[in-house]
Amino acid sequence: MSSVPPFVAPSRHTDPAAALAQVQAIYNSSIEHLRSSLQRFVAGADDGQHVRACYPFVRVRTDTVARADSRLSYGFVAGPGTFETTLTRPDLFASYYEEQFRLLVKNHGVGLEVGTSSQPIPVHFSLAENNHLEGSLSAERRMRMRDLFDLPDLAAMDDGIANGGFEPRPGEAQPLALFTAPRVDYSLHRLRHYTGTAPDHFQNFVLFTNYQFYIDEFIKLGHALMADPASEYVAFVEPGNVITRRAGEAARPGDELGAAPPRLPQMPAYHLVRADNSGITMVNIGVGPANAKTITDHIAVLRPHAWLMLGHCAGLRNSQQLGDYVLAHAYMREDHVLDEELPLWVPIPALAEVQVALEQAVADITKLEGYELKKILRTGTVASTDNRNWELLPHPGPERRFSQSRAVALDMESATIAANGFRFRVPYGTLLCVSDKPLHGEIKLPGMANHFYRERVDQHLRIGMRAVELLRQERPGSLHSRKLRSFAEVAFQ
Repeated sequence: MSSVPPFVAPSRHTDPAAALAQVQAIYNSSIEHLRSSLQRFVAGADDGQHVRACYPFVRVRTDTVARADSRLSYGFVAGPGTFETTLTRPDLFASYYEEQFRLLVKNHGVGLEVGTSSQPIPVHFSLAENNHLEGSLSAERRMRMRDLFDLPDLAAMDDGIANGGFEPRPGEAQPLALFTAPRVDYSLHRLRHYTGTAPDHFQNFVLFTNYQFYIDEFIKLGHALMADPASEYVAFVEPGNVITRRAGEAARPGDELGAAPPRLPQMPAYHLVRADNSGITMVNIGVGPANAKTITDHIAVLRPHAWLMLGHCAGLRNSQQLGDYVLAHAYMREDHVLDEELPLWVPIPALAEVQVALEQAVADITKLEGYELKKILRTGTVASTDNRNWELLPHPGPERRFSQSRAVALDMESATIAANGFRFRVPYGTLLCVSDKPLHGEIKLPGMANHFYRERVDQHLRIGMRAVELLRQERPGSLHSRKLRSFAEVAFQ
């Protein structure tokens, strides 16, 4: 016998707000049931009943092959049939869910069915942000908890839909979103661990960097913006959920819970928050493609409007100077971390809207244009490797491949971030700064490097932020390119 929350019968809605309210009601009832049951268990209660609560679902049925406006990049299903997905955290995703519901109703003229799925919510995913009840349990009670509560099931969290390998069983609905609710919850918990901030603070535009110097500048800029009562940003959030409100803004409930961590997390995140969530999140991913894949695997569930890589690279052309910029329009992938999910034969196209915004941002910040801009900005192929000491390989080795690929720059993260953006349908772009030229004898030396960092980092960061401003002016439907969609794509952005 199981202990379950009161049953909520499926209901049909043509009003997106009403559909969202029903999702919230089902989810809140399920979460409250799990939390109260866990509290009783921690207090010592054990009646032997298995405790279960399930995620809400949304379902849409269509019976026509007529498709929506061919200019759309999301918001419609591929053809006739039944499509559904499980949903989680309707508080965090409220505006996102309501917009997806609105588009489905508008583009297909059908109602949405909302109900309780058969997918259990793992008890770990029911805990509130600052709730860690299970930490006080003995080893024996933790083992007993496995008998009484549903635990995370990795079989329900794979990326088969995003990777294009998911095939529904006979009679099973087709997917409506790239990620199931358990997959989303898993990543939300991973984000807390890796970045040191709650997923609620993440913004719709994300900057990645591989150097702390950029973060230092972002922190300085963030605090300067918070001192300006006229700033478009309303808050600045640092690891430990330490929140600085804009001058004149009152503190909000929960702000006092933030505390700087004793040590920085593996990939610390910082957030310049706008009221409409279209601000800027910046993450120091550190060095290497494994980190780049890890963090983008998890940020992808937040469905950002775009992510950009700002970092340093090795210049591969003799004509380049230290401090020059490289705008990637193609990627040579020797990072290997995505070979299984996204084979090398899959091309990673440049996205016009992002490319234009990055080039315009360089021009706006440097005040250069036309032929003068070409002196410091080169567009070309960026090679990404998983071997930081590629220079020590036998010669001729990678240099020949770099030449054959027409690569103009080399780093360790950009191709991974772009490829995962392609894989997860998140618009992506790369603007790198040449910090050394190992093929031409210009390697990083302490004095030279320090001077370079002081001179270029601030400008590079401001270019990235300017690019975000330009992208923010784009309609989301335009920014989310049709290039990123497969033959039978899911409807959710």
